[in-house]
Amino acid sequence: MNSSENKNSSFDRNNDLRAFEGPRNRITELGFAWSVFTQFIKGFRKLHFEGPCVSIFGSARFKEDNAYYQQGFQMGARVAAAGFNVVTGGGPGIMEAASRGAKSVGGHTIGINIELPFEQKPNPYLDVWVNIRYFFVRKVLLFKYSVGFVIMPGGLGTLDELFEAYTLVQCNKIPQYPIVLFGTEYWHNMVEQLKFMEAKHAISHEDHDLYLITDNPEEAMNFLLARIHQHAPKYNSYRRKWWLGEK
Repeated sequence: MNSSENKNSSFDRNNDLRAFEGPRNRITELGFAWSVFTQFIKGFRKLHFEGPCVSIFGSARFKEDNAYYQQGFQMGARVAAAGFNVVTGGGPGIMEAASRGAKSVGGHTIGINIELPFEQKPNPYLDVWVNIRYFFVRKVLLFKYSVGFVIMPGGLGTLDELFEAYTLVQCNKIPQYPIVLFGTEYWHNMVEQLKFMEAKHAISHEDHDLYLITDNPEEAMNFLLARIHQHAPKYNSYRRKWWLGEK
């Protein structure tokens, strides 16, 4: 990255930080609202013609020789073979593995990449991708076009996506789409925490029915397909309009 790119990244980062430092003058807040709106429109225009997707979340840090990467590859291939587009955060690691697995069986891959100061780049196995500035806009796009979620091993970002999905389903803000926690050893303590929360009456016993924890790709796919068939509405498709610049 050259010095001008560093300068631009630093400027954008500072602007993003200031946006969450409380109220500012009305013109500045209007500019922030407009920036958010344009990010949503950018995503909507890019993804409007993509078919039903399954989101696969996971860490960007796992390399090709890692077992989690290989599992991500398998899940990407199986989801694509079942006829779904594979959507990820667009970056390296498990995101790359899932996209790569989908492409290995002729599937269609989508990346919703986040703009970061260190320039996370879209992985080379994407058919369609869009770069998004704000994490919260990115999450809306990841969930808007998906009918199921596979949570592979990951870090804080993956936890954020897991609990976003879990909360939306639990609160009936989206249909009861399936949530798969892939990796029983990796997610064991997380599930134990959920059971502890139930014991303290912070969540209900039925909330455990909203997810599956497994190491078995076939079991994961059976859970995904059954819940999608049960809860997903008919997916609408639209023709491109040349006069709107849609190619």
